[in-house]
Amino acid sequence: MRRVISLEHVTRRYGDRVAVDDLSVEIAAGELAVLVGPSGCGKTTTLRMINRLVEPTSGTIRVGGRDTRELPVTELRRSIGYVIQQGGLLPHLTVAENVATVPRLLRWDRARTRARVEELLELVGLPPAEYASRLPRALSGGERQRVGVARALGADPPVLLMDEPFSALDPITRLRLQGELLRVQSLVRKTIVVVTHDIDEALRLGDRVILLQTGGRLAQVAAPAELLAHPASDFVAGFLGGDRTLRRLALLPLSTAELRPDGGAPLPPERVDAGASLRDALEAVLRSPDGRAAVVVGDRVLGVADAQVIRRAAATG
Repeated sequence: MRRVISLEHVTRRYGDRVAVDDLSVEIAAGELAVLVGPSGCGKTTTLRMINRLVEPTSGTIRVGGRDTRELPVTELRRSIGYVIQQGGLLPHLTVAENVATVPRLLRWDRARTRARVEELLELVGLPPAEYASRLPRALSGGERQRVGVARALGADPPVLLMDEPFSALDPITRLRLQGELLRVQSLVRKTIVVVTHDIDEALRLGDRVILLQTGGRLAQVAAPAELLAHPASDFVAGFLGGDRTLRRLALLPLSTAELRPDGGAPLPPERVDAGASLRDALEAVLRSPDGRAAVVVGDRVLGVADAQVIRRAAATG
């Protein structure tokens, strides 16, 4: 695992209060890691220490193998994209001018900057011909957030930090932009650190979840399915809530299940797409009068799922 971000025994104090306590964690190249935990657990402080908006009281933070204290702050921050709520756009600049902020600071020529702006607006689903000349006040909250992501990617930084990027949005827009972030990440493969207070968002987005507890102490680091299956403490189990099994089923693909053959028997009325999750399959099984659901790709039936099929797949997933 090639480490891009490394926190080594990092502590941040504000007088007698400890915001982050002896935190050690590593984030790999191309990984989307999510910092989550209760209010006041130090997750935003941790994020801001990575780009030195907050300085650690003690410990070492490395980005790309280099101690961040040894880098000029402006050099460090220009190499790290940063996204906050509502994108943090400059209201008097157009969308294109906002996205071009860092390339302009780096003195890119106009042609290169314009091409990069157009590329990034297309990437986040905002056609340049329609959006480039708009001012932020003419955009919806979701559109402003997309522009914020495009701006953070302006100079193609290896690292992207996102501080509660979707928390101010309505649930439908939030869900849509979570999917958009995953789509963009599948294309650009940045090392991304996201802060959220929402465990469902953390589980949906993260390759790994970094769960902090009150006092800024590390509670557990794990992939979402592993976190749900094996919480490391009563605190972790309590934070995840009582519906851990259903949350875990939502993360596991139905494609991992060993389906029952239809055997030529009449197919159950309920159908579920083969690309769905085990939770989707379970819901279809529970709706079905005979407790079975046909698993399909288009009109082709791959097999049949029932409670035992789902239980077996969850045990091995």
